[in-house]
Amino acid sequence: MAGISDGGGPLYGGAVPFRSHQGLMPRVAARSDEFVLQIDPVDGGLDHEVGGLCRQVHQLRNVAQEIDREAKFQNDMLNQLQLTLIKARAGVKNNVRRLYKSIVQDGSNNVAPVIAFALICSLLLYLRYKISG
Repeated sequence: MAGISDGGGPLYGGAVPFRSHQGLMPRVAARSDEFVLQIDPVDGGLDHEVGGLCRQVHQLRNVAQEIDREAKFQNDMLNQLQLTLIKARAGVKNNVRRLYKSIVQDGSNNVAPVIAFALICSLLLYLRYKISG
């Protein structure tokens, strides 16, 4: 700060450096090829903005943590659904295998009435919708 208070120096051409409207003041550096800016706390608005940014960062961090928790929850749910689906497929496969064995062992006499009943029900539904619509 010695270069600022002594009425200027060779860096400023003998003129007194001025304070900018943003609160920044240039000061003479140790070497001639350096230029250092010092923030002059003229206005409390900078602290207010920094505090606001800190609150926003905190809120964004909370949102990111909530998204992470939700993603983990949905991933666990998806894994459970996949396991349930695998178990259901295995159960259907076993039941189809048993049904096929039953049909082969007992003959197809039990299947004919079931197919006839399904055809009659389908025909009745078709006729009902055809007449009403």
